[in-house]
Amino acid sequence: MGTLATLREIAPGFRKNEGMVTRGVTNKEERSKLPTGIPAIDRLTSGGIPRGTLTEICGPVSSGRTSFLFALLGHATRHGECCAWIDTAGTFDPQSAAEAGADLSRILWVNCAGNAEHALKAVDLLTQGGGFGLVVLDMADTPDRDVRRISLASWFRLRHAAERTGAALIVAETSINAKSCSALQIEMKKRRPVWVGKLLRGIRAEAESRKHYHAQSAEFAAVL
Repeated sequence: MGTLATLREIAPGFRKNEGMVTRGVTNKEERSKLPTGIPAIDRLTSGGIPRGTLTEICGPVSSGRTSFLFALLGHATRHGECCAWIDTAGTFDPQSAAEAGADLSRILWVNCAGNAEHALKAVDLLTQGGGFGLVVLDMADTPDRDVRRISLASWFRLRHAAERTGAALIVAETSINAKSCSALQIEMKKRRPVWVGKLLRGIRAEAESRKHYHAQSAEFAAVL
């Protein structure tokens, strides 16, 4: 298994990612989305997670939320993206991410050890700095009361930072909090277990996309 990157090690990749954001491209629509690597989700979102804006992914424990994010992380790093994972509660599992196909050498992991304020400052600095194709703010294991304390102004600031740098900024949580500040909201729901003989190998998860008050859903297999 590879090792996670430090900021010094990952910095040389910034110029490559910044070029993708700032120079003209032939297929603008293709570059405006970050594919997830999960066909059902990419169909649901018309190509993947939008770049240059804020996306919320929510759901309870065992809803497939983390499997979805690790699949996205794997797809992004395999295609040369520099990624940042701001781990509010200190629960990120590098081995599971690597098993999902993520290249750990292209991931900057920021462990905030339960401090939501530090996590907000970290995601703000990293998104404002640019160079990351994908920035994940993982608040899924943070108490709801702490997440609800985040002001609307803070969410707007993060969204504007993503707009300026072109990053696909994702907030993982148990419920929607940024609301009008997020361009895409995906709610994960656990549907049924997947058994291989007597072994539980995963779950069938449902992802529901909410945008402009319209909802669509798709199912996919999430490995436990």
